[in-house]
Amino acid sequence: MLQNQNHQQLMTDLKELVDKTRSQVAAQVNSAMVVLYWEIGKRINEDVLDNKRAEYGKEVIVQISQQLALEFGNSFSEKNIRKMMQFASVFSDFNIVASAMRQLSWTHFLLLIPISEDTKRNFYLEVCKIENWSVRVLREKINSLLFERTAISKKPGEIIDKELKNWSENNILNPDLVFKDPYFLDFLELKDTFSEKDLEEAIIVELQKFISELGSDFAFLSRQKRITIDNRDYYLDLLFYHRKLKSLVVIELKLGEFEAAHKGQMELYLSYLNKYEKIEGENPPIGLILCSGKNSEHIELMNLEGDNIKVAEYLLILPSEKVLLEKLHRSIEIARNKFENKK
Repeated sequence: MLQNQNHQQLMTDLKELVDKTRSQVAAQVNSAMVVLYWEIGKRINEDVLDNKRAEYGKEVIVQISQQLALEFGNSFSEKNIRKMMQFASVFSDFNIVASAMRQLSWTHFLLLIPISEDTKRNFYLEVCKIENWSVRVLREKINSLLFERTAISKKPGEIIDKELKNWSENNILNPDLVFKDPYFLDFLELKDTFSEKDLEEAIIVELQKFISELGSDFAFLSRQKRITIDNRDYYLDLLFYHRKLKSLVVIELKLGEFEAAHKGQMELYLSYLNKYEKIEGENPPIGLILCSGKNSEHIELMNLEGDNIKVAEYLLILPSEKVLLEKLHRSIEIARNKFENKK
């Protein structure tokens, strides 16, 4: 019996050793491949850009791809050679590539290359590194317009870069990198008329999808949590905890547009949690008011940011990507202009 146990333990240890070594080798191969593709792209860019004749450049790329593909395979097709050139052009600073190539594969970089805005690309690069996203997850985040929906996108580029660096290097996470607007709740499949209770129940049924939309670091704690103040009972719609922010997060669901009274209600909840529920080492609680619509001027005048309160719209039916992008880009532009005017 003992011999069998020893044998099983030996096999388990050996399998773990093989898996670990394979992972290390795969990571080393990936890093070497990323460096190789960057260096090839850089060298061709320098050679082609030094000669201003477009036809010459086109001929050179075709010849290079044919010769390399013949000797080393289809990885060096003309299409892939052009991707390498784009790679070296978009990520002209090799230090950026070097800092990410252990976590990001060549396929990750292929998803990032087409992003034209530097700040947006840097956002996905850094968050992908920190969160260790797979290629599939990165693609999903880009397709779901994550950057445009995060609160941080409304800030100037230098602030976004600063907060990303602070998170990456100092593990200090700005809530604006976590909270979004709007939230996509189309998976709830609510139709016609429904109540706030119906909305809440639908979220509980689809809790995993709801948390996926909120963010992976949200942990569900309670629904309709009762708190008692001056012998009066109040009920918090949803209570979560965010691991990296180290904060309790109250989510209140509203069918209509944001109203001034919503702020007072949330302030009461947050004050109670801060006094009675927050434990040592935690940060102050955060409130998220999810509405079916927003009154932007109300929100601006009420200084919600200073009270740790976020207001966001939820969408049960998604418009076309074009319409949504236009709306998000417009709100980003307005917010950044306001920020600059305040300065």
